[in-house]
Amino acid sequence: MWKSYRSGAYRTIVGAVLGLGLSPMVASATTSARAVASVTPICTMAKLVIWLNTQGSRAAGSTYYNLEFTNFGGTCALQGYPGISAVNLSGHQIGAAATRDRVIAVRPITLTRGMSAKAIVQIADTANYPASFCRVTGAAGIRVFAPGAATSKIVPFPFSACLASGETYLHIEAAEPQGA
Repeated sequence: MWKSYRSGAYRTIVGAVLGLGLSPMVASATTSARAVASVTPICTMAKLVIWLNTQGSRAAGSTYYNLEFTNFGGTCALQGYPGISAVNLSGHQIGAAATRDRVIAVRPITLTRGMSAKAIVQIADTANYPASFCRVTGAAGIRVFAPGAATSKIVPFPFSACLASGETYLHIEAAEPQGA
């Protein structure tokens, strides 16, 4: 062991670290933190509880809700946009899937057990659209794919939806830490 620490490579690294004004312990901790961050697994649907906070806020013909992702597994990461669409009682998609609202910058979120992240869902009032074009119907809930997930869960939540697939009445923001 001692020989490897006295090698030229080690002296070069220590010299570079000391030249930056950092102690070797700080450099080691920084390297370890990066290594842990790069291997944090993506949150799987099996370990996430997904729910819609129904205390929405209304503005400009839409209602905004927090779609929440609570981790009940080991530490994992979320990054990006959830996929959502309205579904009927049989679980079949109604109308178009949500479009991405790029208001929130995409960034990685690390969730330890019990922590939550959120994404804001905008549901436009179907009265905003011509009846012949929208073809209003009742949705029983939303199908949710967590960012990076290949499987989905259905969150029960009845609301008025457009049956027509050409009109987007659902919008979703990128996931962000809870409390942001």
